[in-house]
Amino acid sequence: MKNEEKLKQVRAVVEGYVAACRSGDVVSLRRLFHPGAVMSGYLAGGLLVGSPEPFFEAVAGSPSPAESQTDYRAEICDVVVSGRLGTATLKEQGFLGMDFINYFQIIQIEDDWKIVAKLFESA
Repeated sequence: MKNEEKLKQVRAVVEGYVAACRSGDVVSLRRLFHPGAVMSGYLAGGLLVGSPEPFFEAVAGSPSPAESQTDYRAEICDVVVSGRLGTATLKEQGFLGMDFINYFQIIQIEDDWKIVAKLFESA
């Protein structure tokens, strides 16, 4: 598989993440993350280290995401692929009332790409 195709696939994972966040689709979010994924960062100044489960719960608990996320904007700033490994940087504004910078680590497993780590900070 050519590197250009891999870049498209990694970008598609992040685009899927954005679409699922916008609509509050936790089922789709879970499919994007590897079952052993980790998610660490700073939320409102407090350090969180662990699984993405609290994130999934927050998205699931948000009222009417499609309506409340009308101010949600996301920009994929960077995508890099090296072999079966990918990284992506995503800036979000207005997600659950906050702004975020996210760094994703994405790995190819057979023909699929999964998020194995997300590092983030809210502004």
